[in-house]
Amino acid sequence: MLAQECAYFPTLMPRADQLAFQEWEFGLFLHFGIRTFYEDHADWDGQPMPPEAFNPSELDCKQWVRLAKEAGAKYLVLTAKHHDGFVLWPSRYTDYSVASTPWKQGQGDVVREFTDACAAYEMKVGLYYSPFDVDMPKYDDPTQYDDYFINQIGELLTNYGEVNIIWLDGAGCVGHQWDWPRIFAAIRRMQPSALVFHIGDADFRWGGNEGGVGPYPNWNTAEYEGYPARWLPAECDTLMRKSWFYSSKEEHTVRGLDELLGVYYYSVGRGCNLLLNIGPDQRGLLPEKDSQRLLQLGAEIRRRFSQPRMQLDAFTREGDVWEHVRPGGQWQNMEHPLLIDHAVLMEDLAQGETIRRFAIDVVPPFWNAGYVTIYEGRNIGHKAICRFPQVAFEKIRLRVLEADGPVRLRAFDLFNTVGERE
Repeated sequence: MLAQECAYFPTLMPRADQLAFQEWEFGLFLHFGIRTFYEDHADWDGQPMPPEAFNPSELDCKQWVRLAKEAGAKYLVLTAKHHDGFVLWPSRYTDYSVASTPWKQGQGDVVREFTDACAAYEMKVGLYYSPFDVDMPKYDDPTQYDDYFINQIGELLTNYGEVNIIWLDGAGCVGHQWDWPRIFAAIRRMQPSALVFHIGDADFRWGGNEGGVGPYPNWNTAEYEGYPARWLPAECDTLMRKSWFYSSKEEHTVRGLDELLGVYYYSVGRGCNLLLNIGPDQRGLLPEKDSQRLLQLGAEIRRRFSQPRMQLDAFTREGDVWEHVRPGGQWQNMEHPLLIDHAVLMEDLAQGETIRRFAIDVVPPFWNAGYVTIYEGRNIGHKAICRFPQVAFEKIRLRVLEADGPVRLRAFDLFNTVGERE
């Protein structure tokens, strides 16, 4: 379990694979399983969900991955086993699987189709595995269940090629005794390069809520109960519509574009990864409205942030201040203004993060009183998206106000997302 708040440990360093994970920034979560075919059921409600209902006759994992890639996502995470215990591959360790369903006469394997689709589109593979299992009687015996856990997750980690993320959900785990050292030794042996989410000897952490809102400030270091402080980048998971699994009754709850952009600002814009969930429907396809909204989100992110008006190499550094002076003087700059409403900052994190406070200042045209501050912030970390009302300037600067070591800036990009003067 995570401590209530993440601390700041400026001496802690990231690994290269953690930095690579932070570069991915945006992923697609896919809740799909037996619950997809029992829309009125809920986690742990005790209602039976016989496997005979599972029959996604139009299953197309390539559609999932293609849409994710078109939207700009870099990775996908599929619920290979949720809390109900139903597994999306033919497991030797349970009969509650796709092998007991009418889909493909029991010969199908969703995990295989998913991992093959990711390979075809060169997307990173994430597999969600719920440690809690309401269907498994052995769960009440910690030793026997650890055996089951390791054997079953071992099928996922040895039969489907490289797995980039192992997403271990902590829901339902409270009060159960886990031999995490043994479990993680097995996981690391089978997939030494995989990044593990949230539990035990984890490599990245939960953002703290399911609304997609990252903490602020969002330091990249954290303490776990029973584990020393370490570099643990944050991921924010959230939903496209009301429920994690598909429901035909919830199309009206698909989130609007502006709300999703807000989620992006509060997650990626605070240095977290964003994992946005869409539940494939009973055909085995991403629903049309959800898909279109996903593509709209990706298109708007590209529109806003793909063409910077100015970048770091246009600035002169003196100490921990970066400054740019526009040529031409105030008359020229008033007639041909450079208008901005966003700045995107990034630290070079290879040697850790050091920036604790910063400010962005401008000298507007015809302003004779020097610099005025238009934005103040705390951490930068992997990325800080700074949004402010549109402004023109003769001069602009970034000041690092507080740092705990050498400041290594990777990006200072300026954007105009609103448009030019009418």
